[in-house]
This record gives sequence, C-alpha cells and structure tokens, in this order.
Amino acid sequence: MKNILIIVLLLVSSQLVAKKYDWKSGDHGKFHYQYVENDPAKARFYVLKNGLTVILSENKDKPRIQTIIATKAGSKTDPSSHTGLAHYLEHMLFKGTDKYGSLDWEKERVQLDMIDDLYEQYNSTTDEKLRSKIYKKIDSVSGVASKFAIANEYDKLCAMIGAEGTNAFTSFEQTAYINDIPTNQIDRWLAIEAERFRNPILRIFHTELEAVYEEKNRSLDSDGSKVFEKLFADLFKKHNYGLQTTIGTIEHLKNPSLKEIRKYYYKNYVPNNMCIIMSGDFDSEELIAKVDKSFAYMQPKTVRPYTFEKEAPITSPRESTIYGPDAEFLMMAYRFPGADSKEAMMLDFMSSVLSNGTAGLLDLNLVKKQKVISAGGGAYILKDYGMLYLEGRAKEGQDLKEVKNLMLAEIDKLKRGEFDEALLQSVINNYKKANIENNESNSGRAYSLLDAFTSELDWKKSVAQLDAMGSISKKDIQTFAQNWLKNNYVCVYKKIGKDPNALKVDKPTITPITVNRDAQSDFVTKIANTKTAEIKPKF
Repeated sequence: MKNILIIVLLLVSSQLVAKKYDWKSGDHGKFHYQYVENDPAKARFYVLKNGLTVILSENKDKPRIQTIIATKAGSKTDPSSHTGLAHYLEHMLFKGTDKYGSLDWEKERVQLDMIDDLYEQYNSTTDEKLRSKIYKKIDSVSGVASKFAIANEYDKLCAMIGAEGTNAFTSFEQTAYINDIPTNQIDRWLAIEAERFRNPILRIFHTELEAVYEEKNRSLDSDGSKVFEKLFADLFKKHNYGLQTTIGTIEHLKNPSLKEIRKYYYKNYVPNNMCIIMSGDFDSEELIAKVDKSFAYMQPKTVRPYTFEKEAPITSPRESTIYGPDAEFLMMAYRFPGADSKEAMMLDFMSSVLSNGTAGLLDLNLVKKQKVISAGGGAYILKDYGMLYLEGRAKEGQDLKEVKNLMLAEIDKLKRGEFDEALLQSVINNYKKANIENNESNSGRAYSLLDAFTSELDWKKSVAQLDAMGSISKKDIQTFAQNWLKNNYVCVYKKIGKDPNALKVDKPTITPITVNRDAQSDFVTKIANTKTAEIKPKF
C-alpha cells in the first residue's frame, strides 16, 4: 500500500512540473531546422540558403496537406502614391506566367508592353477627354492581347491535382496563397507553385481591375466596412493601419500602374521575405529537399522593414458617426502594443474576461439581462499595434450612447474586480479546448504559423502562452485594465440615414474580351502527364 501511494505521488508531482518550451535544433543531411520542445504542432522551422522560410508540421490523420505560401507584404507596405498594390497583385498571381496562360508569349508580350506604356500615359494625364481617348486605346489593345491568353489555367492546374479551397487574401501585413492538396500531389503542386512565382505575367489586367472596382464598391456600400475603416483611421493617425486601406483609394484604383505593381512584386516577393507553410501527411526530411530544389532559383534581396512614427497617446475619446441603411450599432476600440509585446497576452486574456460568448461580463450583464440586443468584443493583434474592440447593438428606441455607457460600466467593473474569480479558469479551459481543436486541424496549424511568421512573433511564445496564462490572477487583470482602459478610446456610431459622403467607383466601359478557354499550354500538358503514386488506405 505504501509503495502504491509513493507511485501516485510521483505521478502527480510529475504532472505539476512545468513544461519546457525551449528552442531546439536538428539536422538531417544538409538541412538544419529548429523546433520548440513540447510544441503540439511539432513544427519544424527551416531557412533555406536563399533565405526562404519553410515551416513543416506533420499530421498523419488524413492523406491531405494544407499549404500556404505567404509574403510579409500587405496594405501597410503599399506606397502611399499607389495604395491597393498588394491586393491588385494578389489577383494577378492567378493569371499565369510566360510558360502558361498564353498561346504565344512572344506575340502577347508585344501587346502587353504597349498596355504598360498606355497606363503610364493615362496616369500622368489630367485632361479628361484625353484620358478617355487613352483608355479606349487600352481597351482596344487589351482586346488584341486577350486573343493570345488562355483563361484560368492556374485554376485548371489546381483542379487537376485535386486541390481544395484554392484562394488568396491580402491583409495589413500579409498576402497569402492557399491550397489544400492530396498528399500524393506534392511534386505536381511544387512544380505549379515554383513556376507561379518565377515570372508572373500581368495579363487580362483591365478586366480583373473591374473585379477590384466591384470589391471597392461593395466595401463603400457596406456599413460594417465603413465603420471598421473609420475606427482604424481614428485609432491610427500616423501608421498605415489607419492611413491606408487594403483595397486602396478610389483615385489610385482609377489610376493603376502596371509598372508600379511589377516593381512592388520584385521588391517584396523575395525568398527572405516569404514563407512556405505545409501541414499534413508527409515526411519532413523528404519534403524539405523537394521544396529546396523547387525554389532554389529565387534570389534574396534586401527588404527594408516598414518604419513608422509612434502614435501619440489618446487623451480623450475620439467619437465619430457613420450613416447607412443597416441597423444601428457602435464600435469602440482601445489601442495597445503589438504582437510581440508583453501586453499582447494580457490583452487577449482580458478580452475573453469581458466577452467570450457565454460568461464574460458583457455576456452576463448586458446580453443575458437583455439590456442591449447584442454586445461583444475581442482582441485584434497585429505586428505593430493591437487593439481591444467592443461592439454593441441597440434595442429599438435605445440611444447608442446608452449602449456605450453600459459597456463602459462593465469595463469599470473589470477594473474594480467585480467578477467571479472562477471565470479565469473557465477562460483558460476555453483556450485549451480551442488549442486542441486548432492542432487537430491542418488548416488551424497552418494559419497559426502564418500569423506568427508575418507578425514576427517568436513561436516559442505562442506555444508557451497557455501555460503562462495559467498564472494570471484576478489582481493582474484589474491592474492591467486600470492601466490601459481609461478615457483613451475611439468610438464610431453607426446610425440609420443617408451617407452624405457616399462614393462610388465609376467603372470604365470595357469591351468584352475573347480568351481561349479550351486551349492548353505545354506547361499544363506536362503537369497533366506527370505520374503520381496512388494513395493507399491505412487501417
């Protein structure tokens, strides 16, 4: 009996020993990698000779792989004279290269060079009649160029290899290209992606520009988008988070420069500014050699980091009003330091004490007591700055300022410690559950690694965060809230009414183009004829 008791005590004490999350190193062949011990994602971090970061996270649960190719370039790195470039470029990286997407590249190139020059003339001309004449010429030459284009060859390649979720997105500081592929298609996927980034061609540009115009018009019509943009503009007076939008200004959208877009590509799409993330069923030691061989052609360049002037403190509320047809609501935000700061974890934790959908202060005291239609919030943490945001929706006949005051009263309760200490453990348990679910998913792992890469956040910090949160006390939350949540917020009221500043992008007249939808380039034929091994079931 005594021996059993000793064994039980030893088991309990071993569980109480804090896990270590130190960086470790490993080697196989010519490849060196680092990893964080006790990382549930078991991610290996490689940096190839040309500076390309490759992050591999093995998961044998099913024979598929989530892939993300990303660059640390988003709207905050757009030049102020040409906002929206990163987003334009994202669209154009689906249009092919000189090897696919074209029937006859040499003939097509002549027309595309003419279009380049015409856009430069268009952008430097202020006379509207002359601009109209130049655009008609752009439209005409684009029609000739399109006769050499093969439509949607990249999408056909992805369908050919059984890819799912093929997409891309641009945000403040990242542009990412996404696919979920079968594990036996690694070789073909690598061939496709290595070619995709080798020499992208900006073909069929003016019709794609029409799609971007439509995106801009949807954002201009969206009350939520307008509130979000105004919130950031009021929160960040000096940083591009608030000075620029991802889609860009109307003026810049109407005056695109293909040469500037190409310049942006060669500046930011370089290996030392990019990352390939793969999570799924593969052997890391075999895969890294294949990735290295496929992307060794990329040449590194110096990438100057985005620099900014520090924001001045907010000493009194900054309030503004947006009008539109949707139901009334408001958004508030407090500014915080960025992802790698010591405040980031506390901000994240505190936001869940305020609002977690079930038992936060806003949930219990405002939503469940039906004082408002809805109230919630969260932490939004980017590389350079973070924020606590809160959203409240008014009941019929309720003034938005009353909703704001009700939410501010809950923040005061947070600062006074008027919440059950048991809530802290509930928040931790929710984080643990979410973390387990995230690491069971290939996409969950991949997106977490993506955000850490583009935010330049030490992965060890991310892995250790749950344990670190366990030591946060009620007093810690109180003190943190008292220090950071003062009269230093931004608030945007969304009221029902006609927007006096409503704008619209007038889309130019575009002649429908003819593209060769049924043709196939030699590159696509080569990929189609590449043999792949069958996936064998594992029982």
